[in-house]
Amino acid sequence: MALDVQGIIEQLKGASILELNDLVKGIEEEFGVTAAAPVAAAGGAGGGDAAAKDSFDVELTEAGQEKVKVIKAVREITGQGLKESKGLVDGAPSIVKEGATEEEANKIKEQLEEVGATVTLK
Repeated sequence: MALDVQGIIEQLKGASILELNDLVKGIEEEFGVTAAAPVAAAGGAGGGDAAAKDSFDVELTEAGQEKVKVIKAVREITGQGLKESKGLVDGAPSIVKEGATEEEANKIKEQLEEVGATVTLK
C-alpha cells in the first residue's frame, strides 16, 4: 500500500490546531506511542480532586513576559510548527495537551512555568 505523502502533507497544512491535536491523540492511542519526549517522574502537585482523575488537559493560561521562550517550549511539547505554536500562545488561554497522564501533565506544566508561562491543569 503506497501512501500519498504529498496529499497527506497538504491535508495537514489545511488542518486547524485542534484537528492536528486530535490526529496526534488518535495516533498515540492507536499505536500505543506518545509524541512527548520521555520524562522523569514529576512530583505529585495536585489537589485531592486532581488525584482522582486519570487524564488531564494542560491549559496555557498566560504566556508571561518571555513569549518567545514559551512559543519554543510549546513547539517542543506539541511537535507543531512555529506558526501553529505562536498561534496557540497568542490565543491563550488555550489547551496545549489534552488527555495527558498526571505525570505528563505535571512535566509539561513544569516546562512551561520554567519559561514564565502560567499553566492550569484541568
